[in-house]
Amino acid sequence: MTKKKIKAIRDFIISAEKSVRSAKKILKELLDEEHIDLNEEMTLDTKWLNSYDSWDSKIVEWVFSWNEMLWADKWRYPVPVNYASKSKLVQGDKLKLTILENGKMLYKQIEPIERETKVWLLTKDKWKFQVVADWVSYDVLTAAVTHFKWEVWDNITILIPKWKDATFAAIEAVIPK
Repeated sequence: MTKKKIKAIRDFIISAEKSVRSAKKILKELLDEEHIDLNEEMTLDTKWLNSYDSWDSKIVEWVFSWNEMLWADKWRYPVPVNYASKSKLVQGDKLKLTILENGKMLYKQIEPIERETKVWLLTKDKWKFQVVADWVSYDVLTAAVTHFKWEVWDNITILIPKWKDATFAAIEAVIPK
């Protein structure tokens, strides 16, 4: 009886994933037709960011957007994925980048955004890992998944901004089976 229930649940999940893929395809077509970029809805306030020089380095404040940092000039700069996953960065976190004279870059999280924790299953859509929680799909960093050797269908906890919509979630932990 338990095996039958497990198979039924698996089939429901597969069906739901197919429905989500179809909905995403239709949504993408509509967004392309209307020239709408939903990523713009995750507005990140950059007007309070600073940049200054010290005697041996340049220091720039940033806001984390997903796998990159956004500066006040709206330029996007890459964040090392190992730092983003280990630090559990969430969209909207304020960071400081120190660029030393020798070119070495030091990243530091200086003001985390208020977070919310959710629990759901890790999934994979083609080449990227995702978590669907409360009917919202969040991308997660592949580096976090592969480093900790998590697998699709693992039950995990994610961190997202508490008061803003997000497209990305930081993986906090895997819940043991």
